Amino acid sequence: MTLPTNTVTQYSTEGNREDLMDMIYDISPTDTPFMNGIGRGTANAVLNEWLTDSLDAASSNIALEGDDPTALTHSPVSRVANYCQISQKTVIVSGTARAIDQAGRADQLAYEVAKRGKEIKRDMEATLTGGSGAAPQVASAGGVGTGRALASLEAWLSTNKTSDGVSASGATTPGASGDPLIPTVGPTDASTAGTFEKASLDAVIKECWSAGGDPTVIMVGPHNRTVVSGFSGISTLQTDANARQDVTLIGAVDFYKSNFGILKLVPNRFQRDQTAFVLDMDYFSVNYLRPMELNELAKTGDSEKRQMLVEYTLCVKNEASSGKITDLLTS
Repeated sequence: MTLPTNTVTQYSTEGNREDLMDMIYDISPTDTPFMNGIGRGTANAVLNEWLTDSLDAASSNIALEGDDPTALTHSPVSRVANYCQISQKTVIVSGTARAIDQAGRADQLAYEVAKRGKEIKRDMEATLTGGSGAAPQVASAGGVGTGRALASLEAWLSTNKTSDGVSASGATTPGASGDPLIPTVGPTDASTAGTFEKASLDAVIKECWSAGGDPTVIMVGPHNRTVVSGFSGISTLQTDANARQDVTLIGAVDFYKSNFGILKLVPNRFQRDQTAFVLDMDYFSVNYLRPMELNELAKTGDSEKRQMLVEYTLCVKNEASSGKITDLLTS
């Protein structure tokens, strides 16, 4: 085909209007299954403390007839604590940016505040479960020039644990120490990660139950969510036909039936994928010294400033209720 001479096309014209949709599309995930699944509490100091106790081991308990009993050895309760951590985001938007007509949002300041609030929520989920760094986050009192840090879930779980890695030093978690008990030293990951094994999951569930817990959730990262679905003996491809003859192929496991109850399988985008948690969710809460707040900062020029801030900690009411499998392959 040949274009006729002197044909006017959009390539040679000026003033073509842009076709910009009045929407902003963002698929960044904001689901926080651990934080949403546990309780919410209140902290009244930067060091949030609570108490734990345990019963003596069960025995046959045979007493003599006419015996003059003596008092049992007193076992004091344990004092446990975690530091409150401050998380914040600051937004500064110029007067011009708020005045101009922008696609997808009516007010740039409101848009930025909403966006940063979602980001803090994601930060909290990553921090509470283990931290986004190379090693699980542990507690720190902080100081001048250093922020306080809460001890994450990974640092707390020290009683019921196993490792599927090679040279599995990650299975040895120091846990809480001192007075009050605080996890200030975290586990060290194995030198080589290993495949998530069904036997390891069963072993940790058993340990949690034997200790007195009643775990109901297996929380895993994206890769190991698929590994659990492939465990031998529990995952079978099925078809489901409804009345309209629409067919669904089912190839995933949503619940895991163990010898000690049925546990829900929950994927978490923000925990470390190399660790799988077996959780009794009743024994955890997020305790807030300062719930999420929006502060208007002093105006120092042609801009508006807002600070979003939250001060919180993880309360682990009794870490022996839950457990973990560490040093797992992530791909």
